[in-house]
Amino acid sequence: MLVFRWAILLLLLGAGTCFAFYAATAQPRYRRWGLVTLKWTLIAAFAFFAVLALERLA
Repeated sequence: MLVFRWAILLLLLGAGTCFAFYAATAQPRYRRWGLVTLKWTLIAAFAFFAVLALERLA
C-alpha cells in the first residue's frame, strides 16, 4: 500500500511540475505531458481504492 501512496504522490508532483512549466513557457508539450501524467495518476488512485475496497470485503 505504501508503494501506491508514493506512486500517486510522485505522479501528482510530476503533473504539477509539467503544468508549472506550461504556465512559464506556454509550450503545449508540457500541458500534454501534464494531462497524460494526471490521467495515469487517476488510474493509479482508482486502482489503490479498488484494492482497499476489496480488502474490506474479504
